Amino acid sequence: MLAANSRAHVDCVSRVLKNADRLPQAPVPPLILDSWRRSMELYRLDPASQQGPRILSQSLLNECRERAQLFLRIASDAVARLHERVRGADYCVLLTDAQGRTIDYRVESAIRNDCRKAGLYLGTCWSEGEEGTCGVAAVLTSKAPVTVHKRDHFRAAFIGLTCTAAPVFDPLGELLGVVDVSALQSPDDRRSQHLIRQLVEQTARDIENAFFMHTAQGHWVMRAHGTPGYVESQPDYLLAWDADGRLQAINSLARQRLVERLGRLPVHIGELFDMDQLRRVSASSAQRLPGLGGLYGRVSAPRQRQRAQPLQQAQDSRIEQHLRLATRVKDCNLAVLVLGETGAGKEVFARQLHQQSQRCDGPFVTLNCAAIPESLIESELFGYVAGAFTGASSKGMQGLLQQAHGGTLFLDEIGDMPLNLQTRLLRVLAEGEVAPLGAARRERVDIQVICATHRDLAAMVEDGRFREDLYFRLANARFELPPLREREDRLGLIHQLLAEEAAACGVEVVLADDALQALLVYRWPGNLRQLRQVLRYACAVSEAGQVRVQDLPQEVRGVAVGSVASEVSCAARQLLLDALIRHRWKPADAARALGISRATLYRRVHEHRIEMPRMKG
Repeated sequence: MLAANSRAHVDCVSRVLKNADRLPQAPVPPLILDSWRRSMELYRLDPASQQGPRILSQSLLNECRERAQLFLRIASDAVARLHERVRGADYCVLLTDAQGRTIDYRVESAIRNDCRKAGLYLGTCWSEGEEGTCGVAAVLTSKAPVTVHKRDHFRAAFIGLTCTAAPVFDPLGELLGVVDVSALQSPDDRRSQHLIRQLVEQTARDIENAFFMHTAQGHWVMRAHGTPGYVESQPDYLLAWDADGRLQAINSLARQRLVERLGRLPVHIGELFDMDQLRRVSASSAQRLPGLGGLYGRVSAPRQRQRAQPLQQAQDSRIEQHLRLATRVKDCNLAVLVLGETGAGKEVFARQLHQQSQRCDGPFVTLNCAAIPESLIESELFGYVAGAFTGASSKGMQGLLQQAHGGTLFLDEIGDMPLNLQTRLLRVLAEGEVAPLGAARRERVDIQVICATHRDLAAMVEDGRFREDLYFRLANARFELPPLREREDRLGLIHQLLAEEAAACGVEVVLADDALQALLVYRWPGNLRQLRQVLRYACAVSEAGQVRVQDLPQEVRGVAVGSVASEVSCAARQLLLDALIRHRWKPADAARALGISRATLYRRVHEHRIEMPRMKG
């Protein structure tokens, strides 16, 4: 039975669509009215439906996130900053791909469950064809910023929501995705969303500009704005051209304004500016541009991108030992258990085992047992046949165990798997067969299982929270990865990840000594994952090609660097000593292990007054 306000909304939608041609003024904007009509007539959606939005399976979500990996990576910081600004008013932030599938989100823990019930969650699909009129769908169809406020929504299930969204375009004008800010409750007056809309639009522009700068590194690039102070931070115009002057990329705002001015998009930079004068425009400071009157800008030369190196080039002796042992057992049909703190690189380690095994040509399938609702894990893992339960796909669904046939199944956070599913998984491992939900027959599967967790499974067995027989089945071979703070190669890792993140941001930076000292002494509770995020942030905010201690997040720089200088110095000296001793005082080998040049190693040996022994021979 529909609530009274929901019934009233359904009646309103039906009445408006039936009498739209005769109404002097519709109760909703034309864009909303057109969307209502498509939702009803084209997509045959029911405004009275109480069913929540469709949520992608973990495997499909992984595929979507993998395809949008660069977009996700570049957008991450901007999405986090937006959430910081709106979370106090109980808004959540969604990032979707170009099909309206949620690939990233931010929400306060206090409202997470309520947002989840409303469909504001990772993996939900917000296209117009699936959910009717909503914020994301309106942007997908209009390609413009939109606020869909309460009863603007087509479905009565969503009339409590207020959603403000904006598109993000790539440098060729194609839609990358949508930034959406949604609230479960908000004032009835639509004008209450004015500030939120400004923030969402600016965030979309920031992501778009960052994506532009990353993809245009091999070209000449111009930033321009009508005010000199905004050229660097909020350029209206971003133009990229090749050595012959042919335009290769134009940001969306510049596309719009150039079409308004010229009636078309230019194909050569010479159509807009005098080339001889343009060559004299500074790369370091904004100045008045020769053409397109009233604009200030700067021009930067093409930059060669640095190639990211595989993470395991920087090595720790314990990880090297683990890899050597794992290589011996990888093809012996033994389950592998990888232990370690969150962010310590457990999945990277598992992928390396897969790539070195005889199954390397087979699939590598992942399931994070802590990332999806308990009610969905069973169908994700085992699959189901058509009609297995209410709401099941009419075609059924292949489970991850079947998808991993001939390859490797990686079960992350296995300690979060419900007890009843532990029993089913144990049977699969023992018999090599899986029974999808609703199936009359079992199917043979040939898989290598690698599990990972940050929990103490032995203690969970003692407490009755994890099956003892499954624990012994999974822990045939155990490998515990050291946390970042204990790794011998963390100096090299810092330099390596800095190079990767600098390349992703389209900048060239070096670490100032004070920043390096702070990074070395910090305890890194989030390990490699946190280090990468910190370096990404530092690259984004750094100036003049140098990351200084003030460019690091507050929790990393912590107390004044001076007060920890002696501790840092000891830590850095110990790193050098450990590397030199481990490599028998061979400078080239020690420098390679630390990820630095021999010249840098010799300089630091001198700074820390380390006496190198005279080697005979």
